[in-house]
This record gives sequence, structure tokens and C-alpha cells, in this order.
Amino acid sequence: MNTYSKFVPNVYLAKCTEKHEKGETIQVTTQYGKENECIVFNLIAEKEGFYYYSIVRADGFNAQDFANRKVERLQNAALNAEKKSNQYWEASNEGKDFLSLGEPIKIGHHSEKRHRALIERNSKRMSKSVEFSKKAESYEDRVSYWEKRAKTINLSMPESLEFYEYELEKAKAKHEGLKNGTIEKRHSYSLTYAKKEVNEITNKLKLAHKLWA
Repeated sequence: MNTYSKFVPNVYLAKCTEKHEKGETIQVTTQYGKENECIVFNLIAEKEGFYYYSIVRADGFNAQDFANRKVERLQNAALNAEKKSNQYWEASNEGKDFLSLGEPIKIGHHSEKRHRALIERNSKRMSKSVEFSKKAESYEDRVSYWEKRAKTINLSMPESLEFYEYELEKAKAKHEGLKNGTIEKRHSYSLTYAKKEVNEITNKLKLAHKLWA
């Protein structure tokens, strides 16, 4: 059985008991027993009788698709929460014509119990309305995060090879510009940070080559 094995952040390899060829389609089983049809790319490691391959889902599903699904689920959750908030708000208007008169509760009168119960019901409904409104806002905040993730290219995608080649050229140009003075240094660590960025992208590009070249 082929299973998933974490390699680096965002990247899982296929841990296989048998050798496979590049381009071969295999079944890889998740820790929950679900099987995904995957395409083999490169042999990354061979140890303790197992072969570790870089893979992509045969159906094309990737990290961006995962993020888009999260966006859709969170948007639906936000809409449902907002709908419930509105429903509770509308329900909290029960007896508003009577309450708007500002009639005091008549102690000992037969209407006292109904009057108090009405106020209590509306108070609880308004609290629920606020609660669901805050939930809707929370979901919307998370939507923004996952929308950004949906545009991210990372090492789990073969496209990362071309992406990091492009990013490295940009980072090198920025570093060189800071060195020769054609780009203004905003602070004393500008050059240090630029060099760090070059090194980080270089390492990611090396990994991308290993995974997908």
C-alpha cells in the first residue's frame, strides 16, 4: 500500500513499497483510509525498504483548490450566520408597537407575566442576533485569509519550479540594486534582508528542482 509521507511544509510524498516510473498512476492512501489517484514524478529518497516519490493528484486537485473550497464553505457559513442573525433580529421585534409606548410593567396586574416574558424573549433574541452577526464577521475574516491562499503557489505544485525561477531573478535584481545604489535603502538592514530573501528562494528553487524537474 502506498501512503502519504510529509517531506517539507505543504509537500507530501508517496511512500511506496515498490518502485514506480515517472508518469505512472498509482493509488495513495490517506491516514483516514481514503485513496487518491496520483501521478508519479521523481524519486526523492530510498530508505528502509521504501521509495519516496513526488506526486500530484491525477484529478488536478491541489493546494489552491483546497483553499478555494475553504473559501466556499466559509462564505456559506457566513451567509447562514447572517441569515440567522437577521431572523433573530426580526423575532426580537415581537410586540414592538406595544413596547414602543413605553408602558411600565404593572406589578400585580394580570398582564405583568406576559409583559416580562415578552421583554425577556426579545432580549434573548437580540443577544442571539448579535452572536450570529459576530460569527458571520469571523467567517468573513477567514474568507480573506483563504482567498489569499488560493492564489499562492508553493512547493506542492510543479508550477513552483517556474515560479521560484522568476522570483529568484526578481530577488537577485533587488539585491544587486541595493548593493550598487540604484535602489534606495529604506533602512540599515535592507541589504541583509534582500540577501536573506535570495537565499530562501534559492533553497526553495533547489527543492522545486528535486521535486519536479
